[in-house]
Amino acid sequence: MIDIAILRADPDRVRENIRKKFQDNKLPLVDEALALDEKRRALQTEGDTLRASRNALSKKIGQLMREKKTQEAEEVKAQVNADAERLAAIETEAGEVSERLKAIMMRIPNFISADTPIGKNDTENVERERFLEPKVPDFEVPYHVDILERLGAIDLDSARRTSGQGFYYLIGDVARLHSAVLAYARDFMINKGFTYVIPPFMIRSDVVSGVMSFEEMDGMMYKIEGEDLYLIGTSEHSMIGRFMNTTLPAEQLPLTLTSYSPCFRKEKGAHGIEERGIYRIHQFEKQEMIVVCRPEDSEAWYDKMWHFTVELFVSMGIPVRTLECCSGDLADLKYRSVDVEAWSPRQKKYFEVGSCSNLTDAQARRLGIRYKTDKGTAYAHTLNNTVVAPPRMLIAFLENHLNADGSVDIPAVLRPYMGGTEKLIPRS
Repeated sequence: MIDIAILRADPDRVRENIRKKFQDNKLPLVDEALALDEKRRALQTEGDTLRASRNALSKKIGQLMREKKTQEAEEVKAQVNADAERLAAIETEAGEVSERLKAIMMRIPNFISADTPIGKNDTENVERERFLEPKVPDFEVPYHVDILERLGAIDLDSARRTSGQGFYYLIGDVARLHSAVLAYARDFMINKGFTYVIPPFMIRSDVVSGVMSFEEMDGMMYKIEGEDLYLIGTSEHSMIGRFMNTTLPAEQLPLTLTSYSPCFRKEKGAHGIEERGIYRIHQFEKQEMIVVCRPEDSEAWYDKMWHFTVELFVSMGIPVRTLECCSGDLADLKYRSVDVEAWSPRQKKYFEVGSCSNLTDAQARRLGIRYKTDKGTAYAHTLNNTVVAPPRMLIAFLENHLNADGSVDIPAVLRPYMGGTEKLIPRS
């Protein structure tokens, strides 16, 4: 949510930002917000005038009663009562106007950065850097489900019976590998100075509407029937929600946190075979990183955060690249975002395994996250980034460490988490 003071002062800037995001359908929201804001302020002025008049008239009643001017006092009382009725009506109307204004302001997208490339969708994202040389082996790399099946590591059929499409059983050494990657990522971030947190896996609706746009909410979140609770799509949701309606001491910033959680997403549709299997699923686990900081520090943290993810993947011998997300690929709350993509030797291309975002004060305004300053309080900036998210990451892992005989090498950094195992051996 943007600062309404900016909307008042420079509505054309807001309109231009909407156009850059190719959301022209939202342009009428600017005029609607301005009209509601004007109405709200007019009601506030009228209410303040009535309150001041009430105080003055109350004093006048006392004076008249002391002077035994009973009739005049009663006339003034009648005016006070009439003003009180009008004031009550104003307060009710002002509350309704404020709620409508808030709803509209929450639909207006956050300003994008000057460095954000202009484009309609993710096909126009811009590659920035590559890390490690991508390689294609001299043998055919099987589909990731086939690799897992040869390792005796997956049961999709049973999962479809128990849970439906988009779920799986992960078994044996690969299940252990899955946990090992998460444990390694946890320790990696702790060693970077981040505090480890396990958050709630369900959140209330006011948190959901604070951390994401309504469009994202509809496309991602599972609601618990009969409860004001949603399953989280990422631990960022409950991690940022932790600071809702709080004013943080300045000396506590930045808050640097890393969190583990299962994640639940609707993930409507799969596009082609490569997005089936364990690529696009309804339930997975993830290690996340969160930063809450002063506005002047957020861009520096943004660069640090995505570099941490790159460093983690490189340490496991997985080539990656970074893509600057274009304007049309940014969710409404994002100021800027970079995707981290891992190399797929099978597909001979990169695919997304994580995303780092700077949301400036958009989430903080929705959730009321402030910090103390010399002049009072200010809204904090919030950032989030994927450290690692198996099982999608496992696809890249298996493909990049696969041998011609079907075995899979375990990088040295993971062996302590695998009981010293150096290689996964296929069953057939």
